[in-house]
Amino acid sequence: MIGYTEYRTDLPGGRWANEITMRAGVVGADGAGRRALAGELTREPHTWTQFSGWSPDGRLAVIGQGWESPENGAWEEEHHNFRFTPEGWRYDMHLLDLDSGRAENLTAIERVSFYNTGLFFWPGDPQRLGFQALINGISHPFSMDRDGRNKRDLSQGPEGFAYGFSASPDGWRIAYHKAYQIHLADADGGNLLQVRTGNPFNFVPQWSPGGDWLLFLSGEHYDCHPHLVRPDGTGLRQLAGRNGYRGVVEFLDVPDFHGGSSDVPIWSPDGEWVYFTARMGQSVELMRVSVNGQVERLTHSAPGTLHYHPQVSPDACRLVYGSKRQGQRQLYVMDLETRCEHPVTQLGQGWGAMWAHWQRQG
Repeated sequence: MIGYTEYRTDLPGGRWANEITMRAGVVGADGAGRRALAGELTREPHTWTQFSGWSPDGRLAVIGQGWESPENGAWEEEHHNFRFTPEGWRYDMHLLDLDSGRAENLTAIERVSFYNTGLFFWPGDPQRLGFQALINGISHPFSMDRDGRNKRDLSQGPEGFAYGFSASPDGWRIAYHKAYQIHLADADGGNLLQVRTGNPFNFVPQWSPGGDWLLFLSGEHYDCHPHLVRPDGTGLRQLAGRNGYRGVVEFLDVPDFHGGSSDVPIWSPDGEWVYFTARMGQSVELMRVSVNGQVERLTHSAPGTLHYHPQVSPDACRLVYGSKRQGQRQLYVMDLETRCEHPVTQLGQGWGAMWAHWQRQG
């Protein structure tokens, strides 16, 4: 199965009017079995869900649940900026049992923030989770127990907005970017190390499956490229270029003051390849590059085509990704050996599909 989010793209009223239509769902890799998830989480007016990931055994879905008041949405549209307040916003992370349909709101237990995102299962420790919490306008990396208790702020050093938080495959180290600089630390937040690239924009570090590299974007804002660095801060190098691609997917067909969703590179499960998107002529194409720097182009599309958010299957044989063609944002799956593709969503005009995640197998 593939978890993903579908939503309206063309409703008048800007970001808020379309965002509140988001619904988390799953679909088979062959396009069959499409269904919505966690319908009870959208019964409150102005509430939406977004598919965010899977448990390591694939039995639980990670679901983000958002709510924003119409008044706050109107203010943000008028001022072209976010306004996060407890009165106007709420975002929580749930674990949904696919068999029973039961959803647990873990960030609401011993709550530390009204806005919580990025829930993930801690590698090597089934009783620990990570997430990010917005506190006094600053996002902090947190850990918590599997039952939502014992939340602990892991940020160290000067205050700064932290994002892209993840743990190493052995669970002993963490990485995140803060104030657009890459930081590494022990699992408890100690022994903080900043990766100094000399670039002003460094974004979303991701551990390689073996834990021997960190992959991240670095450069100027809207002109950044995949880079690698060792966990001790050595071996820094640019891995590939994106040829002028801004790296942001506009997911609406109406004006959006925020601009869209970041399109970041990802590892293959075997750690041999990095998959990313780059501008090639008049299109944004799917690419991959080996750790040694060998670049391969995976798609050759009609002018104006936009590919986005690639994700490799757990067996490293298939790729799921979004593609905007003739104005429609659909999900596709490609066989990486034959390079043949097929659609897995067939949404109507005015709808879009984004943020695909392969189900894992225990």
